[in-house]
Amino acid sequence: MLAKVKSALALGMESHLITVEVDISPGNPGITIVGLPNKSIEEAKERVRSAIKNSGAEFPLRRITINLAPADLPKEGPSYDLPIAIGILLASGQIDFLRFNEIFENSIICGELGLDGELKPVKGILSHTIFAKSFQENFEQKRENINLIIPSVNFEEANLISNLNILPAKNLSELIDLMRGMKPIEFKKTTGILSTEINRDFEIDMSLIKGQESAKRALEISASGGHNVLFSGPPGSGKTLLAKAFPSILPTLTISETLESTKIFSISGLLNEENPFVRHRPFRSPHHTISYPAMVGGGRVPKPGEISLAHNGVLFLDEFPEFPRDVLEALRQPLEDRVITISRANGVLSFPASFILVGAMNPCPCGYATDPEKQCKCSVSEILRYRKKLSGPLLDRIDLHVDVPRIEYKKLAGISEGESSEKIRERVTKARKIQEKRFSGTKISCNAEMGAKEIQKFIKIDEKGENLLKQAVTNLQLSARSYHRILKLSKTIADLDGKEIVEIQHIAESLQYRPRIEN
Repeated sequence: MLAKVKSALALGMESHLITVEVDISPGNPGITIVGLPNKSIEEAKERVRSAIKNSGAEFPLRRITINLAPADLPKEGPSYDLPIAIGILLASGQIDFLRFNEIFENSIICGELGLDGELKPVKGILSHTIFAKSFQENFEQKRENINLIIPSVNFEEANLISNLNILPAKNLSELIDLMRGMKPIEFKKTTGILSTEINRDFEIDMSLIKGQESAKRALEISASGGHNVLFSGPPGSGKTLLAKAFPSILPTLTISETLESTKIFSISGLLNEENPFVRHRPFRSPHHTISYPAMVGGGRVPKPGEISLAHNGVLFLDEFPEFPRDVLEALRQPLEDRVITISRANGVLSFPASFILVGAMNPCPCGYATDPEKQCKCSVSEILRYRKKLSGPLLDRIDLHVDVPRIEYKKLAGISEGESSEKIRERVTKARKIQEKRFSGTKISCNAEMGAKEIQKFIKIDEKGENLLKQAVTNLQLSARSYHRILKLSKTIADLDGKEIVEIQHIAESLQYRPRIEN
């Protein structure tokens, strides 16, 4: 007998409909799974066998063939355990076909099974929910509802999307009773409302950082316009602390940004019952030994890397020059295009990668080349070799180059606190609202994302500022990208100042943040 059950596959940022076909026929007992399954799906044979037995049902001792259609898409992960188990129970006659088709025909079923039949959480539920929502809209003319049957621990994640019928289940036994009509079926209607208020308390506040006013100012500009930052200074000067305090001054995630970031974290399996969605702007800080695929994404079925996990947030790279050269060079394209494209034999996938890059580095291998108190022990050739690890094109994509000097004892021992993150965030949010109004109707959200066309349209400079910029381009031999970078940076400074026209003081401040490293 043949049974068909609907499920879903998260491929890239989108989900696709998968039909789990189960055929039971006479022959030697055994299970064959086809349709490009990976090892975790092959192992589903044993999980499903034990789960069915331990849920009070009978596992058929016959020849079972399972096809995951369409067969040309690679499948992975344990989320097909539940639809396979339901398919076997249908094909063996233990669940009534007519009742199942009447109630669950349009149901998308996902879930991992424990050996005792318990349903465990799976990745990509938000992606599946968004897909089910669009799938339901296609059925509206037929007045048919799309149901989603998932583990109960994934319900809060699915609840981010409104007006869907969800059947959250704790175990296979419970589902069998529902499908046999032994218990009433109670679908939960999703609300689409974030059930937990976002907490704005951060571990590190800007007021706790002594001194470093110029670095704080650079971070305020960065947060206001979405500009990338590179800190350079001796060990212990506070570069890492500044970076960790940076998320506390970023504007609150919008609903659409929350959904987008949650979708990425869901696909990567980084959500749980306590944290069913992304509450803050992501802050990713990978170690400098990270591999190329871990940074950009990859795998047999490509998954997001660190640059996509940092989407809508911050990617902090401490010890910047110590990262492998190929990993750093891989940042160039996403920093420009705000998206990363991964090509594999099975096709091409794209993941969003709109993040603020914050780098921290020492000025030389020993770290004390710019320190007035400690003597540098590095030779000129060692310093040059160290700085050459960062290519010119990569540095050109970083808008703010900031020196972070050693903190004086007077400031370090002072009891007075600096300006709080909350006050800085108010100014940042005000500047972002100006940009939101400016770029209304476009795909651009902040000044750093402007291209040549937008720069020409939105940036107006007064005469004095124009003269200063002309001198800077001529005397400093700035590239076209550097010229555009200064214009975008100046516009952000003007936004913070509440000025529509970019003035000479805005140009002058932006020129202070040009690269210090010679390549």
